[in-house]
Amino acid sequence: MKPEKTESRRYQKQKLAAIRAAASVFSEKGFHGASTADVAARLGIKQGSLYYYFDSKEEALEEVCLYGLRQYVENMDAIAEGEENFQARLRAVVTNHLGRYREKNEALKVHNDERLYLPPERRVRLKQLGTHYRERLEDIVETGKAEAAVRDEIDSHFMAQSIIGMCNGLGEIIVRDPEADVFELARKCTDLLLHGTAPYHIQGD
Repeated sequence: MKPEKTESRRYQKQKLAAIRAAASVFSEKGFHGASTADVAARLGIKQGSLYYYFDSKEEALEEVCLYGLRQYVENMDAIAEGEENFQARLRAVVTNHLGRYREKNEALKVHNDERLYLPPERRVRLKQLGTHYRERLEDIVETGKAEAAVRDEIDSHFMAQSIIGMCNGLGEIIVRDPEADVFELARKCTDLLLHGTAPYHIQGD
């Protein structure tokens, strides 16, 4: 059972360590292949002590997925509210998205691979964060239209989904290859999104 006072700095630090341990174990073994005993062993505590942080393995998975999403959603808010032009914002979005795979790759890998094992009621907060992220990206695309940096006929919803899908695919490369250059991948991705595949001299035709 969790302690009554969970807002203390010490408890939150320990809870974060527990989340990271769970992310590591779930990333390696998958949700069904892992046990709370595995998580406790990774954390260096007794299995019973793990219940100070998670009531169940499902709650541990939910917390890992939320941990993987929260910071880069907050970063998206900052990008969307900034005053840079569309190209700069798009580059920041892609760099932020890809960079999270390098900084928290285990938690994001677990989110992408294992979240559907959560019951619907435990996926609500994840869906809310994901929807918020996509909607802010749609806002950025709309500002691109206002700046004439994006064609008016572009479907903002479709473009936002496409950017997310492309970044998630590249994220898999980053997770598998620790030598992958995140900034070079972000540059190439942004260039493709901004300029497509046509030679520069005919893009305005």
